Order: sequence, then structure tokens, then C-alpha cells
Amino acid sequence: MRVAVLGGGHGCYAAAVEMSEMGHEVWFWRRDAEAFGPVLETGAIRVKDHKGTREVVIAHPTTSLEEAISQAEVVIIPLPATTHENLAEACAPYWKDGQVVFLPPGTLGSLVFAQAARAAGNRADVSFAETGTLPYLVRKHGPAEIVISVYATRLPTGVFPARNAARAIALLQQVYPAVEPIEDALSGGLMNAGPIIHPPLILMNAGPLEHFPAWDIHNEGTQPSIRAVTSALDAERMALREALGYGAPHFPLADHYHAGPQDGEEWMYGYAAHEKLTDSGDWREKIDLQSHRYMVEDTRLGLSMITSIARWAGHEAPLASGLLAMASAITGRDLYAEGRTLERLGIAQLDRAAMTAYLREGI
Repeated sequence: MRVAVLGGGHGCYAAAVEMSEMGHEVWFWRRDAEAFGPVLETGAIRVKDHKGTREVVIAHPTTSLEEAISQAEVVIIPLPATTHENLAEACAPYWKDGQVVFLPPGTLGSLVFAQAARAAGNRADVSFAETGTLPYLVRKHGPAEIVISVYATRLPTGVFPARNAARAIALLQQVYPAVEPIEDALSGGLMNAGPIIHPPLILMNAGPLEHFPAWDIHNEGTQPSIRAVTSALDAERMALREALGYGAPHFPLADHYHAGPQDGEEWMYGYAAHEKLTDSGDWREKIDLQSHRYMVEDTRLGLSMITSIARWAGHEAPLASGLLAMASAITGRDLYAEGRTLERLGIAQLDRAAMTAYLREGI
């Protein structure tokens, strides 16, 4: 299959490697030609994972966004949601009928990309899909070198518009066999794990994060009191899904911490994922509470998304809104006003029936 991978993040490099190793013809686009130089020069990325260390050749590294998109049947965008607005506008003229665009994870980015295409006058019938997590726990160890600690084993995925779901899911499963169909893009947004796991970890570890030169929030920062808040926040997410009529499985975050089948259901990263993450040491870092993606993406965009959906549904989500208020106090900004809300997406006025129709039929 012809696949494009867009972006220069950790997950983008991992996706370019995995798609190439699966035998797909890959166009790998990055905007920053200087940072992309080592890949452009050698045409390869060095990867280390459970299978060992090797060089993987990428067929078409490119700095032409039009080239990458125009060649692809499936376009993978494993970037933070903070990049969506600008990238959606840049991509908008190039989409073609039948293409499937995959946002892992999305934070309702599927709607952002679809709306940008329509605003640009592009009426191509494109399917925008989003899931609950990045398909990899991965870190760059150099300009053309990555270490992948974990590959996702389950990727619950919603499609916008949902009328295209059967075809879109069938194509996506050829590149990510872990993809599992769920109801629609709003269901996909409410599968996003980032807004559940990261805000309590950074807000309740704010003292050590600001004091120490580096701190691993997933290791010494994950204590019983913080896990209790995370579990309660996740319960709000699952209750909201049920209130909207979305069925199980809801992929409770508690399953992320299970060591094996004896503990419970397999989560998105499989069993023992938390242990693999902490053992890698790659998440010991300095987290700036003003600028780190756990604040500007998972809190500002992710928690505002959950709070906004809850308000629209007339459903209580006190922890989501409370943590967002704490984060606004820390940053000195109104993160709800800046967030990925139904109001900013222009659909907060829709009633339940109109929202269902919008999610199914598209714009």
C-alpha cells in the first residue's frame, strides 16, 4: 500500500519505520529540512526494539507535503494535537476522494482536519480516523535513531464521517492490524488516554517537577494517591461515554498497569506496558509546566475537550473541570478558552440528534 507519514515527532519516525518494515511504500514528510537532513541523506532510520537494532530504509523521505499526500492511500499523522490546526490548513488543498487519514491519537482532530478541508473548498470524500493513543512508546536517540519500547496491540478507532467507517477501517487494518472499530469520531476522542493519565501526574507532581533537574512521573511520580485521582478521572470519562450511548469496552486506564492476563483485560499497549515504560528510563525528563505537551496538549486540549463534551451533554465531570482550573491557575491562562472544545469546533449548538447526524454524514 502507498502510505504517507507526516511530521517529525517520535511517533512519526516510528510509523515510517514500521510501515516500511511491513512492506508498504512510504512517503515520509517533515517540514524542517535541516533537522530532517540525516534521513534525507541516508534514506534510512536506525531503530532499536525487542527485535534488536537495525537500519530501516525509507522509500521516499520528502519535504514536499503535496508529494507525500498526493501519492498516498493512507496518511498517518502521529503528531501532538497542538500541531493540528496549522497542519490541517496546509494539507487541506491536497486531499483526494477515498483517502484515509489516521490521527493517533486525535483529541477530535478528525473534525479539525475535515473542517479545514471544507473551509479551503476541498469537497473530496476523505475519511478522518482517530484512536486513543500513539501506536508506540518511542523516543528519539539521535536525528535518525529511535528506540521503541512498546508497540500498541489494540487501537480503538472512530471515523469521521462514520458512514465511511467500514471501508476506512478495512484500509487502516492493513497498516495497523491492532485497529478496532468503534462508533464514531466523538467516541474516538473519548478514548484518548493522554488527558486521563498525564494531567494528574504533572499537577500532583508539580513540586518535584519544578525542583529537580529531571523527574520520571511514570516511575517515582506514580504513587497510590495519584493513581486514585487518575482512576476517578477515568471513571468520569467512562461515565460520560455511557451517558452518550457508547458501549463497552471503554479501555479503562487501570488496565494499562496490569502485568498479565491474570490481572484483567489487555489495554492498548498490551500487558506489562507500564513496566516496560519505566524500565526504559526514556521518560526521565525535565517537564516545564508552562510548555510541555502534557500541559499544552493533554491538559489544555484534552481536558477541555472532555469538559466541553460533558457540559454539552449535561453531565457532571468535576475532576476534569477542576484539574483544568488548576492548570489554568499554574499557567496563568484560561485553558478552557484556548482548548479543543465543541464551542471552538462550532458544533456546541447541535442537539443530540443533530450531533449524531453530523458525526455520521460529515460536514
